[in-house]
Amino acid sequence: MHDKKPFMGRLYEWEPFNEVAGEQHCELNCRAAGFRFYVRLSDKVVDGTPCGRNDTSVCVAGKCTSPGCDGFLGSGKVIDKCGACGGTDATCRLVSGFFRRSLTKIGYHKIAEIPQGATKINVTEMAKSSNYLALRSRSGRSIINGNWAIDRPGKYEGGGTVFTYRRPNEISNTAGESLLAEGPTNEILEVYMIFQQPNPGVHYEYVVTSETPQGNTVNEQEVGHDDSQQGNYDPASRGKYPPHRHDNQVPRRQREYSWKMAGTSECSTSCGKGFRHPVFHCIHRLNQVQVEDILCNGSSKPMLQEEPCNLQACPTFWDIGEWSECSKTCGLGTQQRQVLCRQTYANHTHNVHASRCGHLERPETAGTCQTKICSEWHIRSEWSACSVPCGLGQRWREVRCVSNVGDFVPDTECNMNLRPVHVENCDRGACAKSWFYTDWSTKCSAECGMGVRTRGILCLTNHMSSLPLEGCGSERPPDSQVCNTGPCDNAMEWFTGPWSQCSAECGAGSQQRAVVCLTRSHDVVAVAPQYECSSLERPLSRQSCNVKACGAKWYYTEWSACSKTCEGGFRVREVRCLSEDMQSSTDCEERLKPAEREDCNPEPCIPQIDEHCKDEYYNCNVVVQARLCVYDYYKKTCCASCSRHPHRHSVVHRGRS
Repeated sequence: MHDKKPFMGRLYEWEPFNEVAGEQHCELNCRAAGFRFYVRLSDKVVDGTPCGRNDTSVCVAGKCTSPGCDGFLGSGKVIDKCGACGGTDATCRLVSGFFRRSLTKIGYHKIAEIPQGATKINVTEMAKSSNYLALRSRSGRSIINGNWAIDRPGKYEGGGTVFTYRRPNEISNTAGESLLAEGPTNEILEVYMIFQQPNPGVHYEYVVTSETPQGNTVNEQEVGHDDSQQGNYDPASRGKYPPHRHDNQVPRRQREYSWKMAGTSECSTSCGKGFRHPVFHCIHRLNQVQVEDILCNGSSKPMLQEEPCNLQACPTFWDIGEWSECSKTCGLGTQQRQVLCRQTYANHTHNVHASRCGHLERPETAGTCQTKICSEWHIRSEWSACSVPCGLGQRWREVRCVSNVGDFVPDTECNMNLRPVHVENCDRGACAKSWFYTDWSTKCSAECGMGVRTRGILCLTNHMSSLPLEGCGSERPPDSQVCNTGPCDNAMEWFTGPWSQCSAECGAGSQQRAVVCLTRSHDVVAVAPQYECSSLERPLSRQSCNVKACGAKWYYTEWSACSKTCEGGFRVREVRCLSEDMQSSTDCEERLKPAEREDCNPEPCIPQIDEHCKDEYYNCNVVVQARLCVYDYYKKTCCASCSRHPHRHSVVHRGRS
């Protein structure tokens, strides 16, 4: 519809433009195809149009309206922290705590346990430090920062949910590292700190249902005293787990039960080296029937020795970083992002050479961006009248900062260095003025008959301040008057006509005009012989002229003789570009250059037959076929046959030295 309506005097093809601020999503903003500007063509779009790309909000009557979690527009229902639509947060509880323990041994230290079914998980260092957060499952599988390897910030799957791992340099506040997940978890997870410098404190919180038991915290328990006595604990190292607490008083009935291997767990990954471990069940020694694990002695349960599985390498992939900020706050700018070829192995992702991702389309690392179209200064009015009728005052005009859709916006959105002047001084002159004039001229403008006398008139400041004058006024005194020096009696004068056009369009030329002698007597004018005006200085009748400089021009020679007398030849000439002083130049227009070669003599060759010549041999046709007629002997002995054979005469041209 809008494609057929002129905009600013011309037609455009319009396409939707959605990269606008939130409050403009329900306006009809369109960009001209092939151009870098967009325009608001209507203050609202059709009801039901989506407001944005990533939500379910729609436009109704020009306003962005969001449906509630029940799917009804305007219901206002939201999902509470327990995940219930329209709930009151009564079916769950928030669990939070701090890990403030002062640590001394470098290595892994347990912070807290996150129970199964937890949601809204947030583990954050209270300040930036050189320590790292780590995460593993209760089964021993490392999720983030295990095996003394530090993972890149990003998203990691574990415990049935996806954790976002952030570093301080990726967030704007002063907090340290953080682990965030929506949940729910499907197993118990353990949070660790890799201690390297004084602990700034770690805050953790999560939401669980009212029936879920709270996870364990270890604020007062240092974890990691393994058999190596190093005080360090790696949650991803196989076979090294926090030691079980041994109960020396084992009930007698536990001796009737024992642990039996029932198979192995699933591999922790589908590729790139995962781990699996044996699964043990508690069974009755006599009938081998599986019973509850609590009936077996926990201290006698075999160590869970992991073994590698799915050792094949995972496919490479392009790891795409976040776009940088646009280089300009308005108008067209640029932005960059990091693109790395990466591959996952042993639950860690490593950089590999870009050629390993050669089979994949490489994402762009740079692109154009435009947060918004720049606003511009508009002069909205003419200058006002000066603020005073005389003397020094001021005048104003309206200057506004206007957005690309024509709205007034704050001045800060325009370049203040380019703002047009909106106030300036004006001088109405001194406030007391008078007319000043000279004496009349003593000589009349005409030597005879009617003429005029003149005088000078000026409006000047009057230094007699006692005069109540505000200005000279509009009644200007006359500056000329009529005079008559008597009747003209045979007065002589030269009369000149207009100059003719210059004889040359460029360069030096000449022009002429008519000069005649006139006699005037009693207002009668007549042409007189020129000697009658000989006492008067005769005006010029001819003068030189120069309309413009000629500049460089093309010069050329005569054509040479044609290269052939018939059946199409060619002839040539020399063409040069010369300046006004006849020097070689490159200032001539190439499109005006005369041709240096042309075709000539296109007519067919006609043989010249001598009727008196005869062949002296009967087989002169063989001479013609052998092309021997070019030799004088055969041309004479086979005169008739050779003269009938058409041949071409060439003109030999010798080049100029």
